[in-house]
Amino acid sequence: MKIIKTLLTIILVGSFLFTNTSCEKCKGEDPQARILNNGTNKASVQIKTSGGNTVNINNVDPGTYSAYSSYAAGHVTFTITVNNNNYEKEVDLTQCYNYDIAIDQNNIITSTAIDRN
Repeated sequence: MKIIKTLLTIILVGSFLFTNTSCEKCKGEDPQARILNNGTNKASVQIKTSGGNTVNINNVDPGTYSAYSSYAAGHVTFTITVNNNNYEKEVDLTQCYNYDIAIDQNNIITSTAIDRN
């Protein structure tokens, strides 16, 4: 009887540990980012990735945001243009994270990382 209790305990603990470690939703997926325009004018964004790719998102209306786009993990430069003025934000994008890159009414850029797990 004591052996059965011990075996049951080991099985239950093992099952619990396996369940908790295998719950990750994201497994090495590329990061995603979107632009939030909290300013008062349209904004356009040029995104330069560490791999040398450039992506442009044009005319993001005030009070709106772009769709998420995937990028390779690494160093990324966001150049946001508002009224012919450029503002830059450099961000290191990590796998399994979403990033909100926001520009406010004072043209200050902030980034928020959101873990997808």
